[in-house]
Amino acid sequence: MNHKVADEGLAEAGRLKIEWAESRMPVMMELRRRFDKAKPLSGARIAGCLHVTKETAVLIETLRACGAEVSWSGCNPLSTQDDVAAALAVAGVSIYAWHGMSTEDFYWAIDRTLDFGPNLTLDDGADLIFTVHNRFRDLAADIKGGTEETTTGVHRLRAMAADGKLLYPVIAVNDAETKWDFDNVYGTGQSSLDGILRATNVLLAGKNFVVAGYGHCGRGCASRAKGMGAHVIVTEVKPTAALKAVLDGMQIMQMDDAAKVGDIFITATGMKDVIVDRHFESMKDGAIVCNTGHYDCEIRIPDLESAAESMRAIRPNNEEFTMKDGRRIYLLARGRLVNLAAAEGHPSEVMDMSFANQLLSLKALHEEPERREIGVHDLSERQDQEIAGLKLETIGKSIDALTPEQVAYMDDYSAGT
Repeated sequence: MNHKVADEGLAEAGRLKIEWAESRMPVMMELRRRFDKAKPLSGARIAGCLHVTKETAVLIETLRACGAEVSWSGCNPLSTQDDVAAALAVAGVSIYAWHGMSTEDFYWAIDRTLDFGPNLTLDDGADLIFTVHNRFRDLAADIKGGTEETTTGVHRLRAMAADGKLLYPVIAVNDAETKWDFDNVYGTGQSSLDGILRATNVLLAGKNFVVAGYGHCGRGCASRAKGMGAHVIVTEVKPTAALKAVLDGMQIMQMDDAAKVGDIFITATGMKDVIVDRHFESMKDGAIVCNTGHYDCEIRIPDLESAAESMRAIRPNNEEFTMKDGRRIYLLARGRLVNLAAAEGHPSEVMDMSFANQLLSLKALHEEPERREIGVHDLSERQDQEIAGLKLETIGKSIDALTPEQVAYMDDYSAGT
């Protein structure tokens, strides 16, 4: 059997979700239509490790429509939508993913995606790429290149490249303007609040909402929480990011101080140990803690467990920890990505552009006659603007164009006052 999912009987419900996503992803559907006959990915064997959502299903089926052979696993133990995974399995996709995977299951599934000998990889967090490098190095010689979807993965891969350990080129899809200024900001902001609300049904208006990290994802969470009436507090380690938060109307504090007044905490830093034992010790009764960074290390959960006298599941994706002094702290989604573990992930409309970037980047890697230089590469400005323009076109918006005289003026260094 070329797949392992929770329950194939969920396939019909998953197919309905996929069809809904297709109706909200006009860029992907247009690219599927353009490339359906030419099959520019014929001969491509793509191993993917990315959240199994309805939007990812649209990407997978578009890659297949373009001629690629695809094998897939989820990039987080709690983010797979089992009905979507079932629909893909029934449609013949080699997929190994189910909600609630153990760590052993997670890496077993990644191993299975590599069984067919890929020549391209697609990653979200770089776990598949690191699996190739650490345990299947012989496969790297046949891999022409890969793509990376998220900030954490790009950071890890750039560090790997700087250390001379990267074995094949990777395109940093995350660093495209059409990805991080839309997917990371609007997608993370909306879907993270969606996850918090599904897990708690708490009122945000009037709450002290603490956001750790004011990068693109943290900025999205802060702006959405502010829009719903929360008092937003930002914690940061980077001076320029903190200044941006101040000028955006947010309050800046150190986490030691924010821990005393926060009602809801969300981490979005990509760094470990952001909320630790001393913070739990000073939190008020009823504090809610969650994470929207890629890994579950931002909140030091063992510290919370050791400080608690008891723990119980109070709602789906919501655990109540009662401290020895009677205070209650609520942890959402076990510290995993709250937007995917407790909700459905980013809206289809923003994933439309991110996944168009994935498609076109893999197409570029596949069509190049020679493997490009090993390293982490930005995708081209031309591709970025092409996707943004196509998105505008599909939603019925038009913009101005420079005249030839304006183009000439733009590069005329002799022009003065």
